[in-house]
Amino acid sequence: MTDTAFKRGVAEFRRQGVPVAAMLLLVLLAWYGGTWALNAPGAIERVLPPDGAWTWQDLLAATMDMQRPVLPAPHQVALDFWSSLVDWPLDSPRNLMYHVAVTAESTLWGFVMGTILGLVLSVCIVHSRTLDRALLPWIVASQTVPVLAIAPIVLVILGSLGFSGVAPKAVIAMYLCFFPVTVAMVQGLRSPQVIETEMMHTYAASRWQALWLLRLPSALPFLFPALRVGIAAGLVGAMVAELPTGAVAGLGARLLTGSYYGNTIQIWSALVMSALLGLALTSVVALVERAMLRHRHQP
Repeated sequence: MTDTAFKRGVAEFRRQGVPVAAMLLLVLLAWYGGTWALNAPGAIERVLPPDGAWTWQDLLAATMDMQRPVLPAPHQVALDFWSSLVDWPLDSPRNLMYHVAVTAESTLWGFVMGTILGLVLSVCIVHSRTLDRALLPWIVASQTVPVLAIAPIVLVILGSLGFSGVAPKAVIAMYLCFFPVTVAMVQGLRSPQVIETEMMHTYAASRWQALWLLRLPSALPFLFPALRVGIAAGLVGAMVAELPTGAVAGLGARLLTGSYYGNTIQIWSALVMSALLGLALTSVVALVERAMLRHRHQP
């Protein structure tokens, strides 16, 4: 039994792990190649001796260890990432986890508000032909406005009303979250077949009973993929909202600080952390999805 499980694990790794590892290796090789190509002019100009008394090995070493590179090498990003986590306390602005907590709070609040707004709008659209014609085109049109353009406007308006801190950033995250939820739930709530809706009418079920007993369970497979997209979009919105406010905390503020001081290594460390945060948030939604759908399929 143990040998069978081991062989099954090896086969699964070959099927899934080997392609992922091969792609990761290709990305790292391309990254190192880009580091050498982009940093070489600066290394020749500022680091290496001007008399040309250097070899290609000297040039390669210089491009991989520049203080302010155009493109930092993967090992530079990894070292800065690790240093920010272990060399500073969690409440220090130099620790990436401090900024993760700030951005995650705005993202989660925006995700909750966007999900609620998307659910309410989808229910209204499905149950009212007038709202369907009146709201849905404007909901689609709202996403044609770039978030970078609308974020300063929203922040100024909410600031004039006395809202500051997490609230404005959560609203921007909500703006990006609600759209995939709304569109997916409209499709999901309309997914029951005619025979199923007619059966609910046969039992004299009200609209709310049909919604709770038929439409919402049928919409769950549509809802959770939209939630994964929504929480990732909300993370982008929260980070974008940190830029025009001049925030001193958050992953967006970390990117902005690195840009001000030309610290590209810090920028890339924040980018890696934001990617990991996005993966963590979407993984949590995927775990909830698996638990909910498993419970739904149980007799």
